[in-house]
Amino acid sequence: MTKLFLIGFKDLRLVFRDRAALILMLLAPFALTVGLGFVTGRFSGNGNSALSDIPVVIVNLDKGQLGNELVDVFNSEDLKKLVLASEVGSPEAARKLIDADKSAAAVIIPPGFTESIIPTQAMIDQAARQGQQLALQVVRIEIYANPTRPTGAGVVKAIVDEFVSRVEAGRINGITAMASIPGIQDMPVDQIQKIVKAMFGDATTQEGTVPSAAIKLKMDITGADSVDFDPLAYMAPGMALMFLMYTVSYGGRSILAERTQGTMPRLLVSPTTSVQILGGKVFGIFLTGVAQLDILILASTLFFQVRWGDPFGVFVLICAAVFGATGWGMLITALARTPGQVASIGSAIMLIFGILGGSFISLDNMPPFVRFISNITPNAWGLDGFTTLGLGGTLADLGRPIIALVLMGAGLFIVSALIFSRSNIMKK
Repeated sequence: MTKLFLIGFKDLRLVFRDRAALILMLLAPFALTVGLGFVTGRFSGNGNSALSDIPVVIVNLDKGQLGNELVDVFNSEDLKKLVLASEVGSPEAARKLIDADKSAAAVIIPPGFTESIIPTQAMIDQAARQGQQLALQVVRIEIYANPTRPTGAGVVKAIVDEFVSRVEAGRINGITAMASIPGIQDMPVDQIQKIVKAMFGDATTQEGTVPSAAIKLKMDITGADSVDFDPLAYMAPGMALMFLMYTVSYGGRSILAERTQGTMPRLLVSPTTSVQILGGKVFGIFLTGVAQLDILILASTLFFQVRWGDPFGVFVLICAAVFGATGWGMLITALARTPGQVASIGSAIMLIFGILGGSFISLDNMPPFVRFISNITPNAWGLDGFTTLGLGGTLADLGRPIIALVLMGAGLFIVSALIFSRSNIMKK
């Protein structure tokens, strides 16, 4: 194990002595991030974030409690500097405003949205009379996004997603609480209603709906930090993740270069196993990738005051993203035969993953099949995680991208190890 760590740290030192590698690892992504910041107006002097007064059109066809709650969220004091909401009467009118580039996105709340989550008393009584279980229809909120304003549309989508997730969490908690009551399935409807009133309070309105006392919508904004999204918090990791693919391919290239230069055979005749050598090389690539992302994040924080969110969540996400990307670097190395092939394939993969992963264009504005293919890239999962953190999320909200990145890296490592075992790369 000691030899594995020594080889890894040795490779890390060698990388940071290579000026050309440092330019592509650190200077290039930093310069591109600065350029994109100027393009988007991030450095226009408009506070920490150029995102403000994002125009959004709302069509509230629901007119129920939850529909009105969502309208109130967009008009709330916490979001008044971020979004500029206006209401129109029809989806057609809203879409026309988007097509005319007069708004970033339209939020269309369909009829029956509230009743799809909070049934009315009339719906409960009708199901009881028919002797059937109450079935709620799935009703979805539509977001009609402006493709020329991807950042603003993404913020609007994030606000709606947060609202819906809070509502869904409240609904599931209510169902779980009711299901935990012994014998509730055999109880008559009137007795169940008494239990509901005892649990949530006698909160039934004259219209027969259950207001927010039953499903408490707590928009945990804390000074609007969770939605005051800095565009550089998306661009900086986007560029860093794209050039991370260069870093992992550079590390893979060093394995074949040492084989060609004769360093690898000398290591193999020493009391060092091929597993230790390959493990040390992989560890060195991993350390280099973590160092690269840490330096870029630290630089963007110091120079541009980018708020990355939960520090522990950021660190764990970095490790997961580098692990996934390192898996791709090892697969490229296992399939290539010369350092030149690794460089060529690595550069191509870097650009392709950068495009597919959303480093240049938000995935929300891409066709469904592209969004599906993007799941093979560490860029897409990493950006998903960094966006969640930038919108106020914590490590607890990063389960999906972290698990995907860890599984990606593990799967690619297994495939690479099988290919290495059949090749003569690690043989004397």
